[in-house]
Amino acid sequence: MNTRSLRIAALVLAGVAALGTVYGRRILTWQKSNAAQDPAQGPAGQRRVVYYYDAMNPQHHYDKPGKAPDGMDLVPQYAEEQTSLAKMPVGTVMISPDKQQLIGVRTGKVERRSFERTIHTTAQLTADETKIAHIHVKVSGWIDKVYVDYVGQLVKKGQPLFTLYSPDLVATQEEYLIAKRGQASLGSSPFQEVSDGSNSLLRASRDRLKLWDISDEQIKKLDETGEVTKNLTFYSPTTGFVTDRKAFPQTSVTSDTELYTISDLSTIWANLDVYEYEVPYIRVGQAVELQLSYYPGRKWHGQVSYIYPMVDAQSRTLKVRVQLPNPEMELKPQMFADAQLKVDYGSKVVVPAEAVLDSGNEQIVFVVRDGGMFEPRKITMGPQFDNLIVVLSGLKPGEQIVVSGNFLIDSESRLKSAMGGMRH
Repeated sequence: MNTRSLRIAALVLAGVAALGTVYGRRILTWQKSNAAQDPAQGPAGQRRVVYYYDAMNPQHHYDKPGKAPDGMDLVPQYAEEQTSLAKMPVGTVMISPDKQQLIGVRTGKVERRSFERTIHTTAQLTADETKIAHIHVKVSGWIDKVYVDYVGQLVKKGQPLFTLYSPDLVATQEEYLIAKRGQASLGSSPFQEVSDGSNSLLRASRDRLKLWDISDEQIKKLDETGEVTKNLTFYSPTTGFVTDRKAFPQTSVTSDTELYTISDLSTIWANLDVYEYEVPYIRVGQAVELQLSYYPGRKWHGQVSYIYPMVDAQSRTLKVRVQLPNPEMELKPQMFADAQLKVDYGSKVVVPAEAVLDSGNEQIVFVVRDGGMFEPRKITMGPQFDNLIVVLSGLKPGEQIVVSGNFLIDSESRLKSAMGGMRH
């Protein structure tokens, strides 16, 4: 501590002393009654004074009470204080009950409490991305007839979507019929190579049709009728709602044309915005409750299924995904909801927030010791709950601490520490 800090601390203490008229009169009365005695020895029952010091210059000691060069009263250093404080940690101070009352010292206990907190946030509903189907064809051609003809239409798995004319599909059907006739005549040939070749050609033609999404039923019909179908029908691979459509009659399409987007909304995602300082308390599998203004009194329950890895640079929030069952299709994409997440912090050691002196580099709490002594204790702070601060280390439940007046105690503590450093 530099000279300026010492002067500031001394001025604070001097101001408190000036406010304590009663306390100051007691000191003056005591000094007058002992003027004829040995200044270093009080009468029976009084504390023994070792020396007097200037509060503005603690390194200057005096044998008698009086005034310092700056006009302030000299401060007595008592023998019992010196002896007791020598056994305590550096910075410990002894303050009489009168002075404690004067500076408004209040104390409290370090406690252990169980905490549960509810995080309130907003959520936006979106479709489950794992249940979105993008419909393409694997050959070029022309759409002839469209069965699903508007966005928002509900389609079932296996429901026809459109018919397609494709020269490649027609040629492949013809190749298949030729291979089938060849296999019928050559499959029983006594020559193994001829028999195997006809069977291989038929399998290859069938596999080519299936790779182009021709169904088993359509191939069976081709087997039964032996006739090529000019316009083949394509079916929905999933159940859901059409959210995008580019399939129109008499339209030319290629393999890179996305004809439909179909979203299965039987489950839906809710993306919550959680502030970055709340992220450490969110876990996958954590229960979430949602309410929508569109359905007063209704509640939906889900679990955290994923925590996104990136924080939004503007809002300083992180997306947290919740998966919700939606059997009645009441929840729609782009709806907003109010979400609540309950966080169980468990049992924590806590102190009142006003008890902690936080300088930025360190956090100090004054622990009450016997004989009117106050020990400065460094602590490690955790999260804050309203007016309580979690203490991760430095204090134990049941210890008595200062919750008010600790600023003035800290000033005297730093002054005593500086004096001790000057003596050494």
